[in-house]
Amino acid sequence: MKIVIADKSHTVYADIICKTIEDAAQVRGTGIAKRQPEYIITKMENGNAVIALDGDQFAGFCYIEAWSHGKFVANSGLIVHPNYRNQGLAKKIKKVVFEHSRAKFPESKVFSITTGLAVMKMNSELGYKPVTFSELTNDQSFWKGCQTCKNFDVLTRTEQKMCLCTGMLYDPNKKEEKKLEEKNIDKKVWTRLKNIKQSMFLKKDKNGKRD
Repeated sequence: MKIVIADKSHTVYADIICKTIEDAAQVRGTGIAKRQPEYIITKMENGNAVIALDGDQFAGFCYIEAWSHGKFVANSGLIVHPNYRNQGLAKKIKKVVFEHSRAKFPESKVFSITTGLAVMKMNSELGYKPVTFSELTNDQSFWKGCQTCKNFDVLTRTEQKMCLCTGMLYDPNKKEEKKLEEKNIDKKVWTRLKNIKQSMFLKKDKNGKRD
């Protein structure tokens, strides 16, 4: 099994990818937007997709979408072929596409909307946090892509404020802020320990002079 960044050579898998996504939506009975082969092919040709292959057999897929002029990116269309499910493959694909997103769009916020508990768990392990839809992209091209989802009426009725999906966000800026905060805390702890140690030496030296 290999998981690689998709390119033009993988466009032959576009039809089976779309079919697998459509079948999964019918089986789960949950909101999964349909994809067209032409769209999947474009993602592959632009280097914005990850594909898992077992020899020449399709096993799994996920792609990257950029929104709001690159301010946000989403890892979308995560799917594993039925023959390869329950083997931890989805988690591996999710990790690879997330790392690819971070490398290609280092300043972008990475977000996801999903109804799947398994995907939510994978997102959490990668550093995503649950957020309101207002914290996600306001690019209408993204939300238009939800039109083929069976729950689209919920989204429109709430004026894109909520749906059955949960919004999750990875903000690289907040991670850097956290690192800086942790660094400052470590610095304060070190300074305090240093002061205590110096105080102990001064006390010892003072006691020594008294003797």
